Amino acid sequence: MEKNEKENMVEVNENGRVTEDEEPEHNYRGIKAMPFIIGNETFEKLGAIGTLSNLLVYLTTFFNMKRFTATTIINVFNGTTNFATLIGAFFSDTYFGRYKTIGFGSISSFLGLLVITLTAAIKNLHPPHCHSDDIDKCIGPTSWQIAFLLTGFGFMIVGAAGIRPCSLAFGADQFNPKTESGKNAINSFFNWYFFTLTFAQMLSVTLVVYIQSDISWSIGLAIPTLFMLVATILFFVGTRIYVIVKPEGSPMTSVVQVLVASIRKRKLLVPEEPWLSLYNYTPEKSINSKLHYTEQFRCLNKAAIKRPEDEINPDGSPADRWTLCTLQQVEETKCVVRVLPIWAAAIVYHVAIIHQQQYAVFQALQSDRHLGKSSFQIPAASYTIFSMLSLTLFVPVYDRLIVPNLRKLTGKEEGITLLQRIGIGVCLGVLSSLVSGFVEERRRTLALTRPVLHSKKGAVSPMSALFLVPQISIAGLAEAFAAIGQVEFYYKQLPENMRSFAGAFLFCNAAASSYVNSLLIVVVHKTTEGAATGNWLPEDLNKGRLDYFYFLVAALGSINVCYFLLCSKWYRYKGTEVGNYNGQTEMKKLDKHVA
Repeated sequence: MEKNEKENMVEVNENGRVTEDEEPEHNYRGIKAMPFIIGNETFEKLGAIGTLSNLLVYLTTFFNMKRFTATTIINVFNGTTNFATLIGAFFSDTYFGRYKTIGFGSISSFLGLLVITLTAAIKNLHPPHCHSDDIDKCIGPTSWQIAFLLTGFGFMIVGAAGIRPCSLAFGADQFNPKTESGKNAINSFFNWYFFTLTFAQMLSVTLVVYIQSDISWSIGLAIPTLFMLVATILFFVGTRIYVIVKPEGSPMTSVVQVLVASIRKRKLLVPEEPWLSLYNYTPEKSINSKLHYTEQFRCLNKAAIKRPEDEINPDGSPADRWTLCTLQQVEETKCVVRVLPIWAAAIVYHVAIIHQQQYAVFQALQSDRHLGKSSFQIPAASYTIFSMLSLTLFVPVYDRLIVPNLRKLTGKEEGITLLQRIGIGVCLGVLSSLVSGFVEERRRTLALTRPVLHSKKGAVSPMSALFLVPQISIAGLAEAFAAIGQVEFYYKQLPENMRSFAGAFLFCNAAASSYVNSLLIVVVHKTTEGAATGNWLPEDLNKGRLDYFYFLVAALGSINVCYFLLCSKWYRYKGTEVGNYNGQTEMKKLDKHVA
């Protein structure tokens, strides 16, 4: 490497220490690196969201697929894409590091968008245009046309697996977590990260979606592809000033070791004073914060019971971590296990958000989308901009006005606790589904009594599609609380060496929601086909009862709110000392014992 490159690149390992030239910590260049990192993510979202947000319309109108088929494909694609982030996080932390993983993911996303663009640009790669109002009379795609389309989806899945779990953590790597200014910058970074990305998505679902739906699919899909190419180039341009953390093995191995060791020692009894008796050892160069003993999940404590046959290395570490783990390892594993119930509570919440991205589009297609009395119609997929708009407008207000005032009242760094922030979002998700049900009931009634025209999918209601704005906007506010709150929650509550996995947790939650949503739709289809009300989710929404479906989701969401409240009451934040020992006296004993 050239001398000037060494002066500009800082390479550190997972403990935050500089590795090669022992550069001092003031070489963290958080602000200077942000344009390249957020710029990469912004253009990636301009590309990916510009395509993904309109894929339902593309598959149903350009590929002549039925709504049920298209919705199922999108749900499976979204679910697989989000679950793939776990694989990306594993390879990032174990082998490649966040820098290389993001770079590889950017290239793969570009190739995926390019393949999807070709399906619209080349005549033989899509079915012929259908002029019939009956979708059953249209010629569907051939097997190899679908295979080519799914190849593009495959590249995008690989790209998302590389970018999504690592981008946020890679941005946080650029700030020094040991300084007060660095800590404050990281806290604001989460809010402004989402603000910038949401702004990019707004541009994507308006201008790009309009070009796709009303001008040309070929041009409209080529623009996001170009955006992704710019994102890839921009990311590599900033290479010289990045703080690059080297991978040091998967942190999930430590979690599995604790589980295996605790099972092997399940017949042993936990000592009376486990905070003093359990084997404890902390590597000097560990990036993870020191954790004290906690009472929850006491069965895992058995992994740290030292037996006579358990050997110890000269440096104090266990010779075989599959039979003997340290108290620090056990407590780190507890952090992971403790987060899982909260993670599960967000699944049903995300189902409500998914419907504002899918069925709200179908509602718009069968509503009056004209802007005033003009002939211009707002593209159906563009209505999701109101979700992004509400999030974009609220985040800076929350970060700069609400949080500082709440901080004065509560004395908490975030203003309110992370679980309180997530809980507000979960409740808003229920409200969004309720409003959606009432709006759909009005849209359907007007469509059946006073239709303005008929389309391939059924009669169009005279109700303005702008009546969909409240439900979509509430969903955006829910994301401002729950989604951003979840990212910060996982980032701060999981061990520090699991930051890539923390980034993947939110996407895995969305993945589970996609599969749950698909299952829910299938169950509703099967159970309502022979009902007196008829199928709730047919091709023509006017012949179904989408409003009942929304109310069903709201009911499930209400049950989920109760579950979330119970989980929140039970949860203990990382670093909170919970035990049967005598407070500060025993804590001093513990510190002395560890020393």
